[in-house]
Amino acid sequence: MTHAIVGVHGIGNFRRGQQPCEAARTLGAEWHTRLASALRSAGAGAPAPEISMAYYADLLRPTGRQGGGDDLDDLNPHEIEFARQWLDAFDLPAGTAAGRSTVPVRQAVETLAQMRLLGPPATRWFVALFCREVHAYLKDPNSPARAAIRARVTDALETTGARVVIAHSLGSVVAYEALWDRPDLEVDLLVTLGSPLALPHAVLPRLWPAPVNGRGARPPGVARWVNLADPGDIVAVPAGGVGRTFEGVGTDEHTTIGAFDFHLAKNYLAHRRLGEILRATF
Repeated sequence: MTHAIVGVHGIGNFRRGQQPCEAARTLGAEWHTRLASALRSAGAGAPAPEISMAYYADLLRPTGRQGGGDDLDDLNPHEIEFARQWLDAFDLPAGTAAGRSTVPVRQAVETLAQMRLLGPPATRWFVALFCREVHAYLKDPNSPARAAIRARVTDALETTGARVVIAHSLGSVVAYEALWDRPDLEVDLLVTLGSPLALPHAVLPRLWPAPVNGRGARPPGVARWVNLADPGDIVAVPAGGVGRTFEGVGTDEHTTIGAFDFHLAKNYLAHRRLGEILRATF
């Protein structure tokens, strides 16, 4: 069966005890259920298209290092610097995120949680996870792991013949680079959800291909690019940044997808607005 959509997941999706192919099937089934809900809420009568997941979380796991939990103190110096650069994107009190130890980073995370009315423990856990996984992908532009992760996306497109890509969180960075890596692959629609692509210091300067004068562009093989972000999503910053920073973005909308869980893929995938976009595509 031809799968009409390739999904590219974000952070926090390592499936312990599952082989990559099994994890891809499990995650794909979860995404399919959420997209079916989105299409129903948008009034689409046809069933949800089949999804093939480009699963890559296994390739982000460094040998001999355990992750998880509230472990900001376990971040290495490079990850701490990445956290500081990310936190610089927020209007925090002057000096809050200064310094390279975990103490000021922890203070900045606590301040951010208070400002955004978030639970501090969950925010600390999320920041640690985000910094570990995104930095693991971006730290070396020439690493075999980075190339292998991009290949999971392009292999899925070639194998399935899909013409639509939906990418969440870090997955939007992976998909962006993968589609630039293979401009011969024709994609009718790229949907990025909760994307950190426009983060000015932590992500944007580390992209491949490198931005020109601080700006990127829609990959050549992509006909249409839609970006959706929740206004409270602390990953999708700055607000409206994808549309302003990347040439060729057709739609960049900030739509509330959840009162609290504003970065979770399941909420983006089940949202009516995504259903409306897909209904017009299939």
